[in-house]
Parts: sequence; C-alpha cells; structure tokens
Amino acid sequence: MHIKVKVKTGARRERLVEIVPGTFEADVKEKAERNAANEGVIALVANHFGVPKKSVRIVSGHRRPNKTLRVIK
Repeated sequence: MHIKVKVKTGARRERLVEIVPGTFEADVKEKAERNAANEGVIALVANHFGVPKKSVRIVSGHRRPNKTLRVIK
C-alpha cells in the first residue's frame, strides 16, 4: 500500500495524523540532517500500522517534506 506523508521536522511532540484516507501529516522531533527525520517518519508510520520498520520504505521524496511511502503488511 502506498501512502503520502507531509513531514514537519523539529517538533516538540511526535504525531501522525490522517488527513484523508491515504494522506498523513507527520511531526517528528529529529532535524532534517543525516537522514534522521526520514528514520523518524518510518518509525511513526510503522508504529501506526503495526508493522516492523523494515516493512516501510520511502518511494519518493527522500529530500523533500512531501513523501510517498510503501507499507507492506
């Protein structure tokens, strides 16, 4: 399954909110340095769907706030 995520970095609290089906907003504590924010997004999405982190991959948007992720259930 593919989902779209808009990421905001440097937040005080981490959260993942579904705006419309298949589209999410994510706030992560990590800064956008050394892939830390991407790892935070992957952890949030994996926790939300109840899958291991290795089942979540970034398909596009590695260096952008708007990302497309693939979740394998």
